[in-house]
Amino acid sequence: MPETKRIVLSSDHAAIGLRQAIATHISEKGWEVEDIGPKTPESTHYPQHGEAAARRVASGDCSLGIILCGTGQGIMMAANKVRGIRCGVCHDTFSARMIRQHNDANMLAMGARVVGEGLALDIVDAFLEATFEGGRHATRVEMITAIEG
Repeated sequence: MPETKRIVLSSDHAAIGLRQAIATHISEKGWEVEDIGPKTPESTHYPQHGEAAARRVASGDCSLGIILCGTGQGIMMAANKVRGIRCGVCHDTFSARMIRQHNDANMLAMGARVVGEGLALDIVDAFLEATFEGGRHATRVEMITAIEG
């Protein structure tokens, strides 16, 4: 688990309710939550929300991030454009655990139109409870990082 338990959450308009449920859930687990997503349902642009959250993680202001849009795909793509971010879309607990254990992911993306609240909270728990295994995986993460230039 990261040293600081500060996490950033963001989403576009499609995932406000799920994002707020996640914020409550992880806050109850002792995480300091920085929720920077929209509060009203007017249409917003997921790339802006993905980038904003990713910049907080990349700067070290937050140790991890969770971002959401309709599918999780677009917001994940935007976040991964920020140097130092390793974000994966997960719609199952196994993948969420593996992106932390094997890929040292620092951000999780999900689709609010893909998963329900109960499963989303289980996915979040799997992501937050997993730790990077290092070893042979560290070499691979270094290879991913080298691609950034």
